[in-house]
Amino acid sequence: MASREFQVPEPGAGDIPPSPAAPVIGDPRAGVPAPEGRAHFPSLLSEARAARIAAEQDEDRCWARDLNLDQIVAAVAGDREERDLITAVLYGRLRDAGAVRYRQEVFQDLEDPALSDAVQRFSGLMGEARAHLRQLGQMRYRYQREGWFLDAAAIHCDAVQSLAGHLASAPVSSRALRAFRDYLAAYVASAGFTALASDTRNRNDDLGRIRYCTRIWGDRVEVSRDTSEADYSAAVLSTFERFKQGAARDYLIRYRVQPGMNHIAAQIAELVARLFPEEFTALEEYCRQHAAFLDEGIRRASQELQFYLAYLDHIRPLRAAGLRFCYPEVSASSREVHATGTFDLALAHKLIAGRKPVVTNDFRLDGPERIFVITGPNQGGKTTFARTFGQLHHLAAVGCPVPGSAARLFLPDGIFTHFEREEDLAAMSGKLEDDLIRIGDILRAATPASIVIMNEIFTSTTVHDARFLGTKLLTKLMRLDALGVYVTFIDELASLGEHVVSMMSTIVPGNPAERTYRVVRKPADGLAYAMAIAEKYDLTYQRLHDRLTS
Repeated sequence: MASREFQVPEPGAGDIPPSPAAPVIGDPRAGVPAPEGRAHFPSLLSEARAARIAAEQDEDRCWARDLNLDQIVAAVAGDREERDLITAVLYGRLRDAGAVRYRQEVFQDLEDPALSDAVQRFSGLMGEARAHLRQLGQMRYRYQREGWFLDAAAIHCDAVQSLAGHLASAPVSSRALRAFRDYLAAYVASAGFTALASDTRNRNDDLGRIRYCTRIWGDRVEVSRDTSEADYSAAVLSTFERFKQGAARDYLIRYRVQPGMNHIAAQIAELVARLFPEEFTALEEYCRQHAAFLDEGIRRASQELQFYLAYLDHIRPLRAAGLRFCYPEVSASSREVHATGTFDLALAHKLIAGRKPVVTNDFRLDGPERIFVITGPNQGGKTTFARTFGQLHHLAAVGCPVPGSAARLFLPDGIFTHFEREEDLAAMSGKLEDDLIRIGDILRAATPASIVIMNEIFTSTTVHDARFLGTKLLTKLMRLDALGVYVTFIDELASLGEHVVSMMSTIVPGNPAERTYRVVRKPADGLAYAMAIAEKYDLTYQRLHDRLTS
């Protein structure tokens, strides 16, 4: 038949129902198992087995809030498609040094700009293909679904072939990416993928050669094969070019890039399919044959790569500003830790955004040393140092590069924090009682493999009681042999024994009111600081005595 026509119905009245013969296609959760002879790819996050990451929605992450890690995780995950996976990975610490190094190797490979760009493109295309497949369930019309499915497969083939080609010659050294390179190479060479790529190309070529005409008069639409009618658009534009005065408004129609098809377009597609039955029958068979083309190992790898890419994107502006990151040595047994030129990652982003300098600090625990007791003036960087210590150990245990030029860090079984909270007026307990309850919970849960960070506790009681309670608490922590940071205004706690290291936030020499935000290893001298303030404002005992007796 030379042409087909139909009368335009009211919207919704003439919708074409999904064809009962149409195959069920494109479930993005359904993957093709690895063909015989090709190993199943486990994970880019874990060498031993496929990483099963599940976000713990109900977990109380007060430690993450205290350390501002929740801000870091939220900023890294952003609005990415895989933000739930990224969030779950960033909150999940590893205790095996080999597992940490497995992830560090991937990060180090992705430091190469060319490889990073190739992986970024692959991950983006795979996300686009998965989005196409998810949208199939929302489509009402058969040929729309089949065409969108074909597009998804074409994107998938492009992504896989492009990355496989790049990895074949790229200097890849990580175990994870070498295994993925081999897996991709085997997949691209497999009979299943070869058939998918060939069939996808053939179907696109066949459909791309279809030419048809539509004629519309009144409420009737006629669809016919293209009879090579003349295209007068160029002649019309040339004729009216002489009347052009300045930049003219563009009246060209911008078609939707999202998968939208109304009832009229669907009926036109139905008539085109009747005019070209061979091409559309082949498309239907293609969709049936490749209904679950998405390989499970490649799908998972493309999602897991988002974790690495997201974190590297997050630290890129800090590196551009001159701040350094390193891949720390890690251990689950040795508690001799150190870091050079480190800083609070959450605070650094705010400072760089405001064009303010970032102050870096160093720390070291050797031999029997386990606990930093930090004293010094208020607003001098003590709390920031405590947060930095916790952030570094958590991020290192996730496998991420950490702030600093060099570091050796411990892999804890847990991080426990006690930072000041607003008093709950609904509770019948006072602030001191609340502090003691929280500290009791921490001491019962912590182990020698834990990290305990306590910031400005016992501030609601007297100096005598704060000294007594602080001594008892630090003694318990020393007996526990856990790593820790204790921020306090009680100088005597900084000299309790060989397990304790005294550190102080410092001031500008000659101007005790100005902070350096540097925290250095030195004996506590809060009295000297107080005397410096008193001398600056002529408030020493002698000066007051002289003024009052004059």
